[in-house]
Amino acid sequence: MGQDVILVADDHPLFRDALKIAIARCAPGARIIEAASIAETMAAVRAEPQIDLLLLDLMMPDSKGFAGLAALHLERPGLPVVVVSAAEAAEAAARSREYGAIGFLNKGAGLDDISSVIARALSGARDLDGWADIEPDADLDDMARRIRTLTPAQLKVLLGLLEGRLNKQIAYEMSISEATVKAHMTAVFRKLNVRNRTQAVLAARALALEPATV
Repeated sequence: MGQDVILVADDHPLFRDALKIAIARCAPGARIIEAASIAETMAAVRAEPQIDLLLLDLMMPDSKGFAGLAALHLERPGLPVVVVSAAEAAEAAARSREYGAIGFLNKGAGLDDISSVIARALSGARDLDGWADIEPDADLDDMARRIRTLTPAQLKVLLGLLEGRLNKQIAYEMSISEATVKAHMTAVFRKLNVRNRTQAVLAARALALEPATV
């Protein structure tokens, strides 16, 4: 059996250190890769052919809500992800699963609990303990499923809409033409079953950590 490779993605160095201590308890020979943003996490995922587990914080400077998790799952669907977050556990845990995570740990968990979940994830366990037993929001769950059908490029366009960017700004950031942005947008509208930018932005609330209030 080869060396385990674990990617620790959190923008707080002290908490990354805490996760490394938890890893040392259950997988002392593991190789640890660190990332402090979603951009760094994505770069590591693309550069490393073998990552056995990603420990992912939901709240990083360049990620809003579940957008980073959704993008990473699209980039490498088979990568096991355990979300480790200070977000309110009941809501965040259930919705992390919708975007492809196999487990959820609150940052208030003890090192023994974190080590236990990491060990089980590395052994191949899925749907790990830590999911909250709550009644799901049917509308948000349906939209999360629709968002999961987007391609990486389509998700980037949707996130651009969510942040209020114009087509030309999205095109510049993605290094594509405005015509290509419009084509992606048409596909996004169709997959999300919406008719315009405003409806798409409202639909994208399913990517937020907390449901939008009216």
